[in-house]
Amino acid sequence: MKKTILIIIAIAASFSFGYALKTITSQPTNDNPTIKRVTGIGGIFFKCKNPKKLKEWYKTHLGLNTDQYGTNFEWWQGADSTKKGSTQWSPFSDSTKYFGPSKQDFMINYRVENLVVLVNLLKKEGVSIVDTIETYDYGKFVHVLDVEGNKVELWEPNDIVYDKYIGGRTK
Repeated sequence: MKKTILIIIAIAASFSFGYALKTITSQPTNDNPTIKRVTGIGGIFFKCKNPKKLKEWYKTHLGLNTDQYGTNFEWWQGADSTKKGSTQWSPFSDSTKYFGPSKQDFMINYRVENLVVLVNLLKKEGVSIVDTIETYDYGKFVHVLDVEGNKVELWEPNDIVYDKYIGGRTK
């Protein structure tokens, strides 16, 4: 568990210093040869025994600006350096059911460009879609299972609205 948390923190820290993943494009298909699939990491979520105590430890010892959700790392998008992006770091109670049906202690949230088109492609490719797309003013979400049964969250963000939610949390 400690090794997993250290790996997760290392990934999140790289974003906090302004680095973003380069856009990962899909293999060409006959349906849409240029659709972008994952464009970055939107969040790192993991289980722990005491989220409140863990967030306080990271605030005190590593300087994270934590709140009820965790913390948010802002960065500038690689494909368009005028657009801000963010990565959420969130500890969850070890009793959470949010990661189910996966048995893993973590879940990665990936940013995507066009969730509806991507979900349709994933269905055609036989990927297990856990739920239906949910839409909020700050973006669209859906969950899928990878080949090993890990639950993965896909998020098409509305960064302008999301930035308003997190504006006071990251300053």
